[in-house]
Amino acid sequence: MSYDYPRIHKAEENIEHIVTEWVEEHVMEYFSVEEIESITPDEMEEIIAFREELNEYSPMQIGYSNLINYWESFQEYDD
Repeated sequence: MSYDYPRIHKAEENIEHIVTEWVEEHVMEYFSVEEIESITPDEMEEIIAFREELNEYSPMQIGYSNLINYWESFQEYDD
């Protein structure tokens, strides 16, 4: 029987959740907001620019991508 990691997707989901939580907490503290939706478009541009400077293999990429996607979806919903 060859090596296997049953339910590896659960571990990956947990890692993604933790990283996203870290990013959200840091961003909200930095910009002094209580909700991601309160981030201004100019502030989001700063966040996007920061994410684009990260190494493409950075595990933090997914957290920033999730935060940006959430913010963008709220903006579209709010219009």
